[in-house]
Amino acid sequence: MKLNGLLLFSAAALILSCSNDKDNTEIETEQNSIVGEWQATELQIDEQTASDDAKLGKLVLDFLTARDCVILTFDFKADLTVTAEDAADYLPPVEGVITGSGFTCPTESDTTASTYTYDGSVLTTVDENGQTLSIDVTIDGDTMTVDATDLNIDNFNDEGQLIFKRI
Repeated sequence: MKLNGLLLFSAAALILSCSNDKDNTEIETEQNSIVGEWQATELQIDEQTASDDAKLGKLVLDFLTARDCVILTFDFKADLTVTAEDAADYLPPVEGVITGSGFTCPTESDTTASTYTYDGSVLTTVDENGQTLSIDVTIDGDTMTVDATDLNIDNFNDEGQLIFKRI
């Protein structure tokens, strides 16, 4: 009888002592799925219902992407820091971008640093001023999709889905 009690106690202790390695591994895997440098490459919009600003944003981003001109990048590091580079404020006038006349990629950009967490569906950043931004993110391999309205980035926050490619 003592042996059965000892075995029962040992089995219970073994079961209860198992850690949440699976849960921790899943969280770590989700966190790591966003690590890397991501470039904005496309703005997906509904051409039938999109505003003129969204259509113009798509047109400009399509033009820039076709010319390997990078306007917006995020660099997510494993230490939970992220750096954003946004060159949108340094684009030539829209007419020059659309027609290509005298167009050159901007050589300047604004850089911001933040910390982040990512749980596999929601990305939360906290900037140097303590401002928190939470956005829904979908990652499929090396493609990240973000609801553009969730972003607080001029020229890309009107509507649609902003597509990023990991480089």
